Amino acid sequence: MSTSITVNGLSFRPYIGAGEIQARIQTMGRQISLDYEGKRPLFLAVLNGAFMFTADLMRACTIDCEIAFIRLASYDGLSSSGQVKTVIGLEENLKGRHVIIIEDIVDSGKTLSAFLPQLREKEPASVAVAALLVKPEALEYEVPIHYKGFEIPSEFVIGYGLDYDGLGRQLPEIYQLDEG
Repeated sequence: MSTSITVNGLSFRPYIGAGEIQARIQTMGRQISLDYEGKRPLFLAVLNGAFMFTADLMRACTIDCEIAFIRLASYDGLSSSGQVKTVIGLEENLKGRHVIIIEDIVDSGKTLSAFLPQLREKEPASVAVAALLVKPEALEYEVPIHYKGFEIPSEFVIGYGLDYDGLGRQLPEIYQLDEG
């Protein structure tokens, strides 16, 4: 894993290496494949942050699955704005489908807690959440997370799809804000 980096004037230190991320995703893919064998789930990727995770998770699954994308936003800079906005909506018919929401990070849980009731109105057969990162200390809303990559402290991270004001998504590993 590389050394500390600077993004948009802030320093970030290495946190989770690319190999560790990929190993965890392989494990998650095997579990999803077992749980959904014969069901052909729809992966519902939350853009922009989850695009890399979604692609790797789909490749790690050995079952037939489909994909759709939505865009929900609640971040502005380093912190949540407190408002959840649907920027790109869902157009697929979900009635009777098994849906797996793919999230890059679950922080306060506000985004998912606002979106899940809207999703359930579409009458899917089941809804599960797969999150690469979860911040248990930051959770303010109870949201079910069925497939979890890593639990991390309540600190700002970038890389592997996660950004700081649009930058850093391309990094193959995850970096943590260096406040020291």
